[in-house]
Amino acid sequence: MDKILAVRQTVLCSSSRGKWLQDVFLDNMANIREKEFKFRQKNSKRERGVQIPRPVSHGPSSFIPEHEIVPPETDDEQTRQLFVDAFLQNNRLENITSVMGFHPQYLESFLRLQHYLLRLDGPLPQDYRHYIGVMAAARHQCSYLVDLQESEFLMQDGDPDWLKGLDYIPQKLKNLCELNKILAHRPWLITKQHIEQLLRGNDSWSLSELVHAIVLLAHFHSLASFVFGTGINLEIDHECGHTLQPASLSDGANDVEAHHSNNVASSLESSEPGVEMLMHRMKKIQEAADLQEISQEEMKHRFEKVEKQSLELLPGQSACSECLAVSDYAKYRDDPHFHYEDFAKRGEERTIPTFRAQDYSWEDQGFSLVNRLYSDIGQLLDDKFRMAFNLTYYTMGPQKDVDTSMLRAAIWNYIHCMFGIFHDDYDYGEVNQLLDIRLKSFIKTVTCYPERTTRKDYDNFWKEFKHSEKVQVNLMVQEARMQAELLYALRAIMRYMM
Repeated sequence: MDKILAVRQTVLCSSSRGKWLQDVFLDNMANIREKEFKFRQKNSKRERGVQIPRPVSHGPSSFIPEHEIVPPETDDEQTRQLFVDAFLQNNRLENITSVMGFHPQYLESFLRLQHYLLRLDGPLPQDYRHYIGVMAAARHQCSYLVDLQESEFLMQDGDPDWLKGLDYIPQKLKNLCELNKILAHRPWLITKQHIEQLLRGNDSWSLSELVHAIVLLAHFHSLASFVFGTGINLEIDHECGHTLQPASLSDGANDVEAHHSNNVASSLESSEPGVEMLMHRMKKIQEAADLQEISQEEMKHRFEKVEKQSLELLPGQSACSECLAVSDYAKYRDDPHFHYEDFAKRGEERTIPTFRAQDYSWEDQGFSLVNRLYSDIGQLLDDKFRMAFNLTYYTMGPQKDVDTSMLRAAIWNYIHCMFGIFHDDYDYGEVNQLLDIRLKSFIKTVTCYPERTTRKDYDNFWKEFKHSEKVQVNLMVQEARMQAELLYALRAIMRYMM
């Protein structure tokens, strides 16, 4: 942790330097549109025929109206400072950072971890880190993250030939493909044999290198869920993020706003339980919990019931854009047809036992192991997990002073359930009472098939809630998924070490 704090203090060591950096950042962000307009006008008048790229999308997200996203020049001091930090880290204010700006406390822990993973001293060289990010994001065809990490890879003097595909990379990196594939889609299949194969023989990994790689893989797999779940738009310099065509009247900046307004207007027609009904259910659950105790056998039965009901939720076809379809992300993926399958398969006997959290948990085993093998990363991960799980503003839609802990626990444990992780101290009956079918469907799609997420999926759940609350659901998906992947991988490492 000392290394992390030292870097931040070096960058913003004095109030005068920090103020200067803020001024530079705000000047860049606040005036960029005006400068672009003047540049366009100047070249148009002189008829120079200069083709100026313009973004194909409006704002950071295609799901959230641009005017509702926290602006770079926000009056909130904490958020503005975080935007400055992100700008310094990444040489831009990325769309993903802007959307996370709804939750500055979480954003701070996210930026701290990502900076440590990608920039600071660690077992892996810089080019390996970013190429692993490319490999991980490609499993979900996430062009946003692939483009970002390809650029970072080249800036770190990575070999351009590696970007031709897996056939051009060192064998050591290629050996990681099997683990990447399983971790992204069916982490319960990871065994100590997978770990052993990577740590022995030619082109082997050290244990600390492998842990660094595993955290990177899990980070970018789960980040892809957030990108698709919140409709993050491509950056203007991405391959499909801009156009040279002149603007037309049909390019409406208010498409998202209009779509959102239509959905709000029709929300009363939905069968989805509203905020008041949800609050009533939470109250009833609390009253029942005070009056009765549930046996372990019944707890397990309720868990299995939620598992089986999850089988009924089938995601739609891939929502990938035309650009994604054309892009050759297959070059970064082996076995492209390998994807998520339900842990509890319909009509089949269970061949892999349920992961019991009381036997191997993040708090009791995972945290200490990862921290021992990759110094300080455990604390950064733990801070981020806790922030995502505990984050609350005591609101639900228009209602204030609401304890949302019960709802947050239901979302987190439902995500773990889809990965076969059973928490024996949780009543899974609460999942069915608090999460309606539309929310469950959204969570399953974003968690297991993020590339198939559509704006309709996003619009269809929690219509009475704010966008910031929907973004918070996506943060929980991101962190619960990452924790699940790490639990399976770290347990396999522990078994190898025994």
